[in-house]
Amino acid sequence: MSSRNPSYTNPKPCKHLEDYKLRHGLSGYKSIQRHLKATPHGRTSVEMLNTGVPRCNSCNGFQGRLYLCLICNSVSCLDHTLLHTQSEDGHDLAVDIERAELYCCVCCDQVYDPDFDKVVMSKHNMGVPRDDKHGDESIGERLVKRRRLGLGVAEELVDLKKSKQLVSMRDRRDKSCYPLGLRGLNNLGSTCFMNSVLQALLHAPPFRNYFLSEGHNHEACRRRSGDRLCLSCDIDVVFSAVFSGDRAPYSPAHFLYSWWQHSANLASYEQQDAHEFFISVLDGIHEKEDKSRNRNRDSGDCQCIAHRVFSGLLRSDVTCMTCGSTSTTYDPCVDISVDLDTSNFSPTDTVNKRSKPNENSSISTLLGCLDLFTRQEKLGPEQKLFCETCQEMRDSVKQMSIRRLPLVLCLHIKRFEHSPVRKMWRKIDRYLQFPFSLDMTPYLSSSIVRNRFGNRIFSVEGDESDINTDFEIFAVVSHSGTLESGHYVTFLRLRNRWYKCDDAWITEVDEEIVRASQCYMMFYVQKMLYQKADEDLSSLPLSPRRDAYLPIASC
Repeated sequence: MSSRNPSYTNPKPCKHLEDYKLRHGLSGYKSIQRHLKATPHGRTSVEMLNTGVPRCNSCNGFQGRLYLCLICNSVSCLDHTLLHTQSEDGHDLAVDIERAELYCCVCCDQVYDPDFDKVVMSKHNMGVPRDDKHGDESIGERLVKRRRLGLGVAEELVDLKKSKQLVSMRDRRDKSCYPLGLRGLNNLGSTCFMNSVLQALLHAPPFRNYFLSEGHNHEACRRRSGDRLCLSCDIDVVFSAVFSGDRAPYSPAHFLYSWWQHSANLASYEQQDAHEFFISVLDGIHEKEDKSRNRNRDSGDCQCIAHRVFSGLLRSDVTCMTCGSTSTTYDPCVDISVDLDTSNFSPTDTVNKRSKPNENSSISTLLGCLDLFTRQEKLGPEQKLFCETCQEMRDSVKQMSIRRLPLVLCLHIKRFEHSPVRKMWRKIDRYLQFPFSLDMTPYLSSSIVRNRFGNRIFSVEGDESDINTDFEIFAVVSHSGTLESGHYVTFLRLRNRWYKCDDAWITEVDEEIVRASQCYMMFYVQKMLYQKADEDLSSLPLSPRRDAYLPIASC
């Protein structure tokens, strides 16, 4: 593997972090290091000695995120961090107690500093965490206590007693028993959107196999690009680091910087949309490989790895309501965005934060969303289309279907909609029921066209009868919170077990937790590839280039 790109620099810190380091250097980091507590499961948190459960100094609250000021060691909840820095000049930086991550109280955002990252990583390297008054408790018992202090609604849906037994049993398993490639990704400052999608990409079987089998030639790529940043090369760096066998959380700062160069309009520490990031990454890979690999750009059959894995083909039929003639067009896609089927609940449900899956009247299903996607839709008066047969503008109906399925099917749930009453965007906090095994046969063009004509057509152009339509889910990207302030996590299904990837934290969870999550993106892979991936995962070797990819904190 080639050496790191000389043009790479760490993401630029915010002004308040720069001011803090000029005035105090690394003294605050070093003083807090002795309060860091690392577990064998890759988590790091700040331990408050002799205080029991940490509480906000302003409101005495203990639920939600709490932050420790790096100057005076006062504790504030999220609502009072800004108040603290306004009342205490220069007290701008704090540490998230639960996650041991830097937080700027002025910017109201997480910030990344490689020096702080080194302090945290060195705690991991110390090995066994120091003894404390909880030393007699199992890790599982402490995890259950943390959950009692108020994690999300999803956990509340699982019987607490059953959850305690499952967590205790799983947490006793050494993390080395986890499948190879399960490695946490450090949050670099509101980058949970990136981490969640990267976890799904890292475990998409055909995509993973391509990079782990040296499918991307770094030397040839470097010669062609003249040492310019390459998103494919940087994704390969992440693959090598994650599959190196190292379990300590990894910081994908190099990849973030490279992605910023590709998507300059999104280059900031602000939270971004995970779906937009997914599309942007695939576009970056396509643009790079398209220039070097494809010879016939007009053929529409791109051979870049992004399209070989994720690309499908949608069919759109527009039928004139006057003469019945149909115009058919085909469009490539790397994902399918579907609307939530909200026909059976009132608009007030969209803002209900406590929607429960056992309320049958308020359940949407993924199959219902796909039915809605492929249902005939009458176009409005302002959408009249020109009919070639009638030779004038006519009312028409439109119907979508899937002409070709990809190897990996990404389904994007539209959870954000515009309210015509409030004239603003809002999130739909609605439970969606989805299957782990999915048969896509009813949504293929051949099935849709036959149903449209009452099954009287027995031969459809390009019949898809010989393709694989059975899919298995392997990743779910979930979004919790509001449109303005939320958090992404990924649930991975490996060897038929589920793992929650919450930035740097990896934990095994019950499938009921996954089913109860607010799914935003779902990744399905063809069933035969899923079964083969489970076999391959058991025999995957460590990355042969392990020594070339150390966590960014060591650079």
